[in-house]
Amino acid sequence: MTEVVVAGVGMIPFAKPGASDPYDVMGEAAARAALTDSGLDYSKIQQAYVGYVYGDSTSGQAALYGLGLSGVPIVNVNNNCSTGSSALWLARQAVASGTAECVIALGFEQMQRGALTAVFDDRPDAMGRLNAAMGSLQQRTDAPAAAQMFGGAGAEYAQRYGVDPALFAKISVKARRHAANNPYAVFRDLVTEDEVLNSPHIYGPLTRLQCCPPTCGAAAAVVCSAEFAARHSVSKPVRIRAQAMTTDVAGTFDDGTSMMTLVGFEMARRAANEVYEASGVDPQDLRVVELHDCFSTNEVLSYESLGLVEEGGAEKFVLAGDNTYGGRVVTNPSGGLLSKGHPLGATGLAQCTELVWQLRGEAGARQVEGDLPLALQHNLGLGGACVVTLYERAAR
Repeated sequence: MTEVVVAGVGMIPFAKPGASDPYDVMGEAAARAALTDSGLDYSKIQQAYVGYVYGDSTSGQAALYGLGLSGVPIVNVNNNCSTGSSALWLARQAVASGTAECVIALGFEQMQRGALTAVFDDRPDAMGRLNAAMGSLQQRTDAPAAAQMFGGAGAEYAQRYGVDPALFAKISVKARRHAANNPYAVFRDLVTEDEVLNSPHIYGPLTRLQCCPPTCGAAAAVVCSAEFAARHSVSKPVRIRAQAMTTDVAGTFDDGTSMMTLVGFEMARRAANEVYEASGVDPQDLRVVELHDCFSTNEVLSYESLGLVEEGGAEKFVLAGDNTYGGRVVTNPSGGLLSKGHPLGATGLAQCTELVWQLRGEAGARQVEGDLPLALQHNLGLGGACVVTLYERAAR
């Protein structure tokens, strides 16, 4: 199979709803930035995969037509919060299969204020099975559905392992500390653990400062074969060493399921294990990870589903500071979804961008020190899909 590399990445600063450019302007800017970073012209792009959740069909064309009317295939992608990585997954497949040599993956979102809600009320709810299973496990409230999902999973985790729920607040504190060095992040002001815990209660252990905000933004990656990169003098390619996408399996929604399973713990574990098996990499050798911290509780769960620690070992990991600079593996150096923001279609490609910068040594004040040959990305969408991607630094 063809070796696939990321030739260039780009993103724009994320913004609160109402404070951004329109989606097509944001998308074009991110795509231009990725092309500039790669040193390639848009005329070299043979296919495009464009991810967004809240937008009309062919919004991808509206964003990319500003770069040129080249006639290439443009595929619009929607896979909930894993949309950006789903676009990247499709781009990698196109190159790996030999169908195309150079492809762009673009993700953007122009979001509205407030919690996520369904757009259509005249047809079956795509989250129907998930919501029904949740209702059999815990009491419903008027809190946003996603907060009930991840709050319930956090409560289950805390009870299962005897963890003080205040542990989750430490994740938000870390996220802000990392984001303070990220000019692309929405929330860069530091917060204390008390401030997190005393912010308005949402559901279970979650308070407002433990929930990612609706965000507008865009990010992109140019993906090509290693041979194409060499032929066109791409100067800073980063290899996609392995990648996997998983969805729910039989049993996820059965009686007796758990809230942790419903929010993707098992999906993530299967995707991560596929990546480790394909690459031969031990998760204990990773030193930087961008993972899907849509809620503080999910970061804690993801430490374990990704194999960074053994099950039940997240508390010790957090309290020892092994999840931040100076520790064993820096998680979400960007500030993560909690602080950088979560424009659904852009998130996976923003994670990719951060990790490419890290592997190149271009992350500025966020740079993880020392030898950094590998980086892992985890992007999760309820309903459901999980994409895990392993990147490898090019030989120097």
